[in-house]
Amino acid sequence: MDFGVTPLDGLPLPPRVTICEVGPRDGLQNESRILPFGVKAEFVHRLVDAGNTVVETASFENPVWVPQLADADDLLRAITPASGVRYPVLVPDERGLDRALDLGVTDIAVLGSVAETFPRCNPHPSVREPFEMLAAVVARAREAGLGVRGHLSGCFGDPWDGQVSTRHVVAAATRMKALGCTELSLGDTIGIATPGQVAAVLDALVAAGIGIDEIAVHFHDTYGQALANALTALRRGVTTFDASAGGVGGCPYTGSATGNLATEDLLWQLHGLGIDTGIDLQRMVDTSTWLAERLGRPSPSRTVTALTS
Repeated sequence: MDFGVTPLDGLPLPPRVTICEVGPRDGLQNESRILPFGVKAEFVHRLVDAGNTVVETASFENPVWVPQLADADDLLRAITPASGVRYPVLVPDERGLDRALDLGVTDIAVLGSVAETFPRCNPHPSVREPFEMLAAVVARAREAGLGVRGHLSGCFGDPWDGQVSTRHVVAAATRMKALGCTELSLGDTIGIATPGQVAAVLDALVAAGIGIDEIAVHFHDTYGQALANALTALRRGVTTFDASAGGVGGCPYTGSATGNLATEDLLWQLHGLGIDTGIDLQRMVDTSTWLAERLGRPSPSRTVTALTS
């Protein structure tokens, strides 16, 4: 891997990173206002026009638990896929996979958990019995030629169990990888991670044989540490980062998680380091401003606020 851009303290940085834009799924799922699928489709198209090449678009979870995403089928039919862009859809079970295949989805995401208590408090069936439920889904998806993104929640702790041990993260990540996931996204579900924890977890995963190029990170900004954590991951060689336009979102099953790391804040940091993302910052700011108007509240992104004031 050619790390040759703007070294910090002697550590080289990757010249380019990929942002997985999770606003349409992980962002909107925690919003109180439910947007029509036509608005969501325009949101996705705006994100692609801004240069995003990975947009996590929808979820086939039970609408009883996530009513904001109940119109996933209509949304996917309304989207005109762009060449070279991936549109992962969260699939909780085999019925969800059937729907994804019927709609021509080419990339899915599945959700597993590190923590012990979180799955019992989460009504999502594939989290309650994560690996048993996911095995058949992942196997069938891979047989069909789909890319499978594995979201691993609670990698740094949850509201019930507190911090989790690094060995538990390694064990869960190893199982997810063994299922056939083509990428692992490490979730800081409630935003309690610190740079030291991030470094320790990444180092342990690499030592266990999981390639740094197979790892993505997903930070929430509850304690204002998301950008610091992202920089730590970047310096460890991570090149895929989950982020949400305007910082919208959070976890609907916990009461303490605030929004996701804002895509614009991450872009400001990465572009300032000379790292290419392929994403136009001003177009993202315009998109997040547009979205905030439809959600009826200001964007929590500091970069959006600064560039629109």
